[in-house]
Amino acid sequence: QVQLVESGGGLVQAGGSLRLSCAASGRTFSNYAMGWFRQAPGKEREFVATISWRAGITYYADSVKGRFTISRDNAKNTVYLQMNSLKPEDTAVYYCAARSSSGPSLYQYEYAYWGRGTQVTVSS
Repeated sequence: QVQLVESGGGLVQAGGSLRLSCAASGRTFSNYAMGWFRQAPGKEREFVATISWRAGITYYADSVKGRFTISRDNAKNTVYLQMNSLKPEDTAVYYCAARSSSGPSLYQYEYAYWGRGTQVTVSS
């Protein structure tokens, strides 16, 4: 089992920045690829970013490419999502997820472990 706890969400103006953190506990964190997903009000949850277990491979949704950066510190059992140039359409609950594989994935069904989410609100 892996337990995930997100933090760092909040209210920010358009153009601002936030850094989300996801602290993992349980099994060896470095064995898991990690992902960030988000769900806006009235919409389905969608992929944001993913990172391989050694942080060598990352993928991003087109909507966040060039603005968001996913990273991880295996020594701290933590994955991060640096979000810059935030837009009102980035408003959502952001979820961290862990996949029992070394390779990153864009697909929610491939992630076995999920955090409870952290709210990000971007005002215009």
